[in-house]
Amino acid sequence: MTDPKLDQLKLKYQSVLNLMDTLKVQLKNLHVHEDKLVIRGEAKTKDDVNKVWNQIKLVEKDYKQDLMADIKSLSDEPASKAAPAPRLHKVVADDTLSKIAQTYYGKASDYMKIFDANKNILQDPDKINVGQELIIP
Repeated sequence: MTDPKLDQLKLKYQSVLNLMDTLKVQLKNLHVHEDKLVIRGEAKTKDDVNKVWNQIKLVEKDYKQDLMADIKSLSDEPASKAAPAPRLHKVVADDTLSKIAQTYYGKASDYMKIFDANKNILQDPDKINVGQELIIP
């Protein structure tokens, strides 16, 4: 037999439960205690914990009336930031990998970083062509 209060509160906070599923927050406990929905879970990161709490507050600003949530983070570290998009450099006349490295890194001797990142289009670090777009890692 299902608990009507549990069904009612699960329906109200369904978007939170869906987000937890999407974020792969491990649900440890879901029940009703003293007319409050109790949610316990473990998220991979603090960022995921914050996302869950933000969703809870979107559903109900005064959530303490009918919800008790305990979402812990498995890591004290925030989620790693997405890697920045690589910079592109369009080769112009008189460019060399050393000149490009000097421009982007401040050291001409770092030209091999650029060569290594572009081995799919470059065979020789001394041979680049006007118009080529090079990834600058």
